[in-house]
Amino acid sequence: MNYLHAALLGLVQGLGEFLPISSSAHLVLMPWLFKWDYQGLEYDVALHWGTLAAVCVYFGKDWLELLKAGLSSAESAQKRLFWAIVLATIPSGVVGLLLEHRIEKDLHSPVIIALTLAVFGLLLGLSQRLGRQEKSATELGLRDIFLIGCAQALAVIPGVSRSGSTITAGLLLGLKREEAARFSFLLMVPIVIGAGVMKLHHLRLAETGGSFWFGILITAIVGLGCIKFMLSYLKRNGVGAFVVYRVLFAALCIVWALR
Repeated sequence: MNYLHAALLGLVQGLGEFLPISSSAHLVLMPWLFKWDYQGLEYDVALHWGTLAAVCVYFGKDWLELLKAGLSSAESAQKRLFWAIVLATIPSGVVGLLLEHRIEKDLHSPVIIALTLAVFGLLLGLSQRLGRQEKSATELGLRDIFLIGCAQALAVIPGVSRSGSTITAGLLLGLKREEAARFSFLLMVPIVIGAGVMKLHHLRLAETGGSFWFGILITAIVGLGCIKFMLSYLKRNGVGAFVVYRVLFAALCIVWALR
């Protein structure tokens, strides 16, 4: 893999993880469209280290406060939010452990990924129409939190989008758009750490060159900018542009596959 290829993959991951457009779908579809050799699932997971770094930089202070509150005996909104994140992480962990290899084998077809991209994009648009958009994350009940966790678990399927599925669930459960995005980004930390650790045994550091780490660096830089953009954008705008993009990109991929 050369530096340009790594930079493009880092750009795709940095944008796709935080915009609700599915980074996993793009990391499979882009090499297929441009006839690159697929970089492998292990590198896809490694690129998530870059998005994890972006989240830790942006939300580092928030996470320190959450950890402190979560381990404290005093009741507070921050303590409830910390344990909400823990609860919402459980479904993803269970689904990832039980079904990851099956999904990797059966659901990496470009057409299936494109269809999933379109369907869950339309669900994202529908959630904005139906959701009341009046709550903050600390107002969610245990049932709501668990449902968001189940939505995140669907993101093991390429094309669903981890941020897209959790924002969709958050909107349907009444969260404000920016609150749904913020909770989604906080929620990614434990699941990405878990996935990264589980995949470490596949990674041979002797085979990783400068371009490998360069792609991760690009992911972190782009991801940090994308977090700032999304939290600001969703205060003033809806998710319609992302829905349109998902449907159009999916249509392009299906036409390309059937040509």
